[in-house]
Amino acid sequence: MKIKKAMILAAGKGTRMHPLTLKNPKPLIKIGKYSLLERGINLLIYHGIEELVVNVHYLADQIEDFIIKKNYKIKITVSNEIDKLLDTGGGILKGTKIFNDEPFIVLNPDTLWNNDYSIELKLLEQMYFETKKTCLLLVNKNLSFDPTFKGDFNLNSGNQVLHSKDCQYIFTGLQIMDRSIFNFIKENLFSMNLVWDHLILSNNLYGLRSEKKFYHLNTKNIFDKILKLNFID
Repeated sequence: MKIKKAMILAAGKGTRMHPLTLKNPKPLIKIGKYSLLERGINLLIYHGIEELVVNVHYLADQIEDFIIKKNYKIKITVSNEIDKLLDTGGGILKGTKIFNDEPFIVLNPDTLWNNDYSIELKLLEQMYFETKKTCLLLVNKNLSFDPTFKGDFNLNSGNQVLHSKDCQYIFTGLQIMDRSIFNFIKENLFSMNLVWDHLILSNNLYGLRSEKKFYHLNTKNIFDKILKLNFID
């Protein structure tokens, strides 16, 4: 089985990236030849995604113009949050209405994605269809380029995601789910942390371990350090 639909979260303000994001949205910041958003879209197209939703809020017109000018050969819908930023969970809930009951991939463009991640995305897809549960791509914090990154989760021997002391795994920004996980939600503005906590309590959240070095653009300082690596695409 193959997932054909995906969403990219591109609505954040990127305040920790100032001054780079004062006049440009964070998803359009370039590392090497490609912007963060372009890297995410390229990976999803390479993986076989046919329909994509991108949510927007801060400097939304720039992101919309970028998508139009690139003229991608897949269907891309913009989910507008200009009037009210809905946080991660609320943004996904609104943006994926058009997917109905189908499973979909959600990608956060803050990570430095490339097409090599398609191998792990296939494994994550396989895990989703085997478990029929929400699946996260996680990475051991020892593989993080930023050594200050703290772990978000732990994993048990059955690859179920846990909250416990001294968490060893970081969420990479890639997950697979369907809209049924939002059935208990009563509001429009909420974080995915609320949903993950709910799923963990019922042992319904799974994780796949990534083996790749993890580059995540969370601050201007990290951006400057990554630039010095001279990424070749």
